[in-house]
Amino acid sequence: MVFDLGGVLIDWDPRYLYRQLFDDPDEMTEFLGRICTSDWHRAHDLGVDTTQSCELLARQHPRYADMIMAWAHRGEEMIRGQIDGTVEILAELRSTGLPCFALSNMEPDRYVLRRDRFAFMNWFDGAVISGIEGVAKPDPQIFEILLERHELDPGRTAFIDDSPGNVTVARDMGINALRFVSPEDLRHDLRGLGLSV
Repeated sequence: MVFDLGGVLIDWDPRYLYRQLFDDPDEMTEFLGRICTSDWHRAHDLGVDTTQSCELLARQHPRYADMIMAWAHRGEEMIRGQIDGTVEILAELRSTGLPCFALSNMEPDRYVLRRDRFAFMNWFDGAVISGIEGVAKPDPQIFEILLERHELDPGRTAFIDDSPGNVTVARDMGINALRFVSPEDLRHDLRGLGLSV
Protein backbone atom coordinates (compact mmCIF):
# COMPACT_ATOMS: atom_id res chain seq x y z
CA MET A 1 0.00 0.00 0.00
CA VAL A 2 1.42 3.36 -1.07
CA PHE A 3 0.16 6.65 0.38
CA ASP A 4 0.53 10.18 -0.84
CA LEU A 5 1.07 12.52 2.14
CA GLY A 6 -0.31 16.00 1.48
CA GLY A 7 -4.06 15.85 0.89
CA VAL A 8 -4.32 12.22 2.01
CA LEU A 9 -2.66 11.95 5.43
CA ILE A 10 -1.76 15.62 5.99
CA ASP A 11 -4.29 18.46 5.63
CA TRP A 12 -2.07 20.91 3.69
CA ASP A 13 -3.34 24.06 2.00
CA PRO A 14 -1.45 27.39 1.61
CA ARG A 15 -4.71 29.19 2.30
CA TYR A 16 -4.53 28.11 5.95
CA LEU A 17 -1.54 30.45 6.27
CA TYR A 18 -2.56 33.21 3.90
CA ARG A 19 -6.03 33.67 5.36
CA GLN A 20 -4.15 34.96 8.41
CA LEU A 21 -2.16 37.44 6.32
CA PHE A 22 -4.74 38.87 3.91
CA ASP A 23 -7.79 40.86 4.97
CA ASP A 24 -9.25 40.62 1.47
CA PRO A 25 -10.03 37.03 0.33
CA ASP A 26 -10.02 38.09 -3.32
CA GLU A 27 -6.54 39.56 -2.98
CA MET A 28 -5.35 36.33 -1.37
CA THR A 29 -6.79 34.29 -4.23
CA GLU A 30 -5.14 36.59 -6.77
CA PHE A 31 -1.80 36.35 -4.92
CA LEU A 32 -1.88 32.53 -4.91
CA GLY A 33 -3.05 32.42 -8.51
CA ARG A 34 -0.52 34.90 -9.92
CA ILE A 35 2.52 35.06 -7.61
CA CYS A 36 2.94 32.09 -5.26
CA THR A 37 1.47 29.68 -7.79
CA SER A 38 1.41 25.90 -7.84
CA ASP A 39 3.80 25.96 -10.82
CA TRP A 40 6.25 28.10 -8.84
CA HIS A 41 5.94 25.80 -5.81
CA ARG A 42 6.64 22.75 -7.98
CA ALA A 43 10.32 23.76 -8.06
CA HIS A 44 10.44 23.31 -4.27
CA ASP A 45 9.04 19.79 -4.67
CA LEU A 46 11.92 19.15 -7.06
CA GLY A 47 14.47 20.19 -4.44
CA VAL A 48 15.00 23.91 -5.08
CA ASP A 49 15.78 25.74 -1.81
CA THR A 50 12.53 27.33 -0.65
CA THR A 51 14.10 30.34 1.08
CA GLN A 52 16.24 31.24 -1.92
CA SER A 53 13.25 30.78 -4.22
CA CYS A 54 11.14 33.09 -2.05
CA GLU A 55 13.89 35.70 -1.90
CA LEU A 56 14.11 35.76 -5.70
CA LEU A 57 10.34 36.03 -6.08
CA ALA A 58 10.17 38.75 -3.42
CA ARG A 59 12.62 40.88 -5.41
CA GLN A 60 10.32 40.52 -8.42
CA HIS A 61 7.23 41.48 -6.39
CA PRO A 62 8.46 43.87 -3.65
CA ARG A 63 4.91 44.90 -2.73
CA TYR A 64 4.28 41.33 -1.56
CA ALA A 65 7.78 40.60 -0.22
CA ASP A 66 6.63 39.83 3.32
CA MET A 67 3.81 37.61 2.08
CA ILE A 68 6.17 35.68 -0.18
CA MET A 69 8.78 35.18 2.55
CA ALA A 70 6.03 33.83 4.81
CA TRP A 71 5.94 30.81 2.47
CA ALA A 72 9.47 29.96 3.59
CA HIS A 73 9.34 31.08 7.22
CA ARG A 74 5.81 30.00 8.18
CA GLY A 75 5.30 27.04 5.88
CA GLU A 76 4.16 24.69 8.63
CA GLU A 77 1.15 26.95 9.21
CA MET A 78 -0.13 25.67 5.86
CA ILE A 79 -0.92 22.42 7.69
CA ARG A 80 -4.10 22.19 9.75
CA GLY A 81 -3.08 18.78 11.09
CA GLN A 82 -3.20 15.13 10.18
CA ILE A 83 -6.27 13.61 8.54
CA ASP A 84 -7.27 11.32 11.40
CA GLY A 85 -9.49 8.99 9.41
CA THR A 86 -6.73 8.16 6.94
CA VAL A 87 -4.15 7.77 9.69
CA GLU A 88 -6.49 5.21 11.28
CA ILE A 89 -6.68 3.32 7.99
CA LEU A 90 -2.87 3.32 7.72
CA ALA A 91 -2.64 1.93 11.26
CA GLU A 92 -5.17 -0.80 10.48
CA LEU A 93 -3.38 -1.84 7.30
CA ARG A 94 -0.03 -1.95 9.08
CA SER A 95 -1.51 -4.10 11.83
CA THR A 96 -2.32 -6.78 9.23
CA GLY A 97 1.33 -6.92 8.18
CA LEU A 98 0.73 -5.23 4.82
CA PRO A 99 3.85 -3.27 3.79
CA CYS A 100 3.09 0.45 3.60
CA PHE A 101 5.07 3.12 1.78
CA ALA A 102 4.91 6.88 1.19
CA LEU A 103 5.24 8.53 -2.21
CA SER A 104 4.98 12.28 -1.95
CA ASN A 105 5.87 15.57 -3.58
CA MET A 106 7.53 17.45 -0.72
CA GLU A 107 10.53 19.63 0.03
CA PRO A 108 13.41 17.74 1.69
CA ASP A 109 13.59 20.04 4.72
CA ARG A 110 9.81 19.97 5.21
CA TYR A 111 9.85 16.18 5.09
CA VAL A 112 12.36 16.11 7.96
CA LEU A 113 10.27 18.57 9.99
CA ARG A 114 7.09 16.61 9.43
CA ARG A 115 8.67 13.31 10.40
CA ASP A 116 9.23 14.89 13.81
CA ARG A 117 5.78 16.52 13.87
CA PHE A 118 3.65 13.51 12.92
CA ALA A 119 4.25 10.09 14.45
CA PHE A 120 2.65 8.25 11.53
CA MET A 121 5.37 9.60 9.21
CA ASN A 122 7.70 7.05 10.80
CA TRP A 123 5.40 4.06 10.30
CA PHE A 124 6.29 3.46 6.67
CA ASP A 125 8.45 0.64 5.36
CA GLY A 126 9.97 3.12 2.95
CA ALA A 127 9.40 6.57 1.46
CA VAL A 128 10.13 8.18 -1.89
CA ILE A 129 10.12 11.99 -1.60
CA SER A 130 10.28 14.18 -4.68
CA GLY A 131 12.60 16.83 -3.28
CA ILE A 132 15.15 14.17 -2.35
CA GLU A 133 14.87 12.36 -5.69
CA GLY A 134 14.78 15.45 -7.91
CA VAL A 135 11.70 14.20 -9.74
CA ALA A 136 8.04 14.75 -8.85
CA LYS A 137 4.66 13.24 -9.55
CA PRO A 138 3.11 12.89 -12.07
CA ASP A 139 6.41 12.07 -13.78
CA PRO A 140 6.40 8.26 -14.28
CA GLN A 141 10.05 8.18 -13.23
CA ILE A 142 9.22 8.71 -9.56
CA PHE A 143 6.82 5.76 -9.67
CA GLU A 144 9.57 3.68 -11.28
CA ILE A 145 11.93 4.65 -8.45
CA LEU A 146 9.35 3.47 -5.90
CA LEU A 147 8.69 0.16 -7.64
CA GLU A 148 12.32 -0.68 -8.30
CA ARG A 149 13.76 0.43 -4.97
CA HIS A 150 11.24 -1.54 -2.94
CA GLU A 151 10.80 -4.39 -5.43
CA LEU A 152 7.06 -3.83 -5.73
CA ASP A 153 4.87 -5.60 -8.28
CA PRO A 154 2.58 -2.92 -9.82
CA GLY A 155 -0.34 -5.33 -10.05
CA ARG A 156 -0.08 -6.14 -6.34
CA THR A 157 0.41 -2.51 -5.28
CA ALA A 158 -2.30 0.00 -4.40
CA PHE A 159 -1.61 3.73 -4.50
CA ILE A 160 -3.73 6.45 -2.86
CA ASP A 161 -3.50 10.07 -4.07
CA ASP A 162 -5.81 13.08 -4.14
CA SER A 163 -4.55 14.31 -7.54
CA PRO A 164 -6.38 12.92 -10.58
CA GLY A 165 -3.26 13.35 -12.72
CA ASN A 166 -1.13 11.27 -10.38
CA VAL A 167 -3.79 8.57 -10.22
CA THR A 168 -3.97 8.40 -14.01
CA VAL A 169 -0.21 7.97 -14.41
CA ALA A 170 -0.11 5.27 -11.73
CA ARG A 171 -2.95 3.38 -13.42
CA ASP A 172 -1.15 3.62 -16.78
CA MET A 173 1.79 1.87 -15.10
CA GLY A 174 -0.41 -1.00 -13.93
CA ILE A 175 -0.74 0.16 -10.32
CA ASN A 176 -4.11 -0.11 -8.55
CA ALA A 177 -4.51 3.63 -8.03
CA LEU A 178 -7.32 5.11 -5.92
CA ARG A 179 -8.38 8.77 -5.98
CA PHE A 180 -8.63 10.02 -2.40
CA VAL A 181 -11.74 12.02 -1.59
CA SER A 182 -12.37 11.19 2.07
CA PRO A 183 -11.40 8.51 4.58
CA GLU A 184 -14.91 7.05 4.32
CA ASP A 185 -14.68 6.72 0.54
CA LEU A 186 -11.19 5.26 0.87
CA ARG A 187 -12.46 2.52 3.17
CA HIS A 188 -15.07 1.62 0.59
CA ASP A 189 -12.48 1.55 -2.22
CA LEU A 190 -10.06 -0.57 -0.20
CA ARG A 191 -12.79 -3.08 0.61
CA GLY A 192 -13.36 -3.28 -3.13
CA LEU A 193 -9.75 -4.48 -3.39
CA GLY A 194 -10.47 -7.19 -0.83
CA LEU A 195 -8.86 -5.48 2.16
CA SER A 196 -10.44 -5.59 5.61
CA VAL A 197 -10.63 -2.03 6.87
